[in-house]
Amino acid sequence: MKRQKTPLIAIGIATICAFASCGDSKDHDHPPSEGGRGHGADGAREHGRETTIAGPNGGRVLTRIEPRAEFFVTGDRLVQIAFVDDALKPIPAGDQFATVVAGDRANPTRLTFRKQGEVLISDKALPDGNDFPVIVQIKSSADAKSVRQKFNLNLEQCPTCKYQEYACTCEHGEHG
Repeated sequence: MKRQKTPLIAIGIATICAFASCGDSKDHDHPPSEGGRGHGADGAREHGRETTIAGPNGGRVLTRIEPRAEFFVTGDRLVQIAFVDDALKPIPAGDQFATVVAGDRANPTRLTFRKQGEVLISDKALPDGNDFPVIVQIKSSADAKSVRQKFNLNLEQCPTCKYQEYACTCEHGEHG
């Protein structure tokens, strides 16, 4: 069977598109930002890099989810997911389902959630350590499609703002 070659012009166009700045074009998929210009936090972009929004409890706001959700680590290392409106005001949890996979990829810790008052709380604590990847999946209802968000959970205190690194909003380093 003869292999078909991809024309060089197609490769060049794909490469240019991959590295081109987003501008305000609306023909690609980025969640809306606080200012509505199409690149929201955890999806928000400032000059090509993602920015982070801190929630009312000091956690990280996940904006790929509707309604938005604040991922917050409690003092006893449980994960609290609180839902917020566009103004970051708390709203009650509804019928959402959440799961989190955290820690060592070879031996991850899987968290499930139960509703406690107006928020969702994890069934167990996060694994040991202060810096590891997490994958958050939230479904708005039992039959809805999951929305997934991945980020690095760094529980160290930021040296220049009042948040832990996973929710840090200052400019001292790369976030995401």
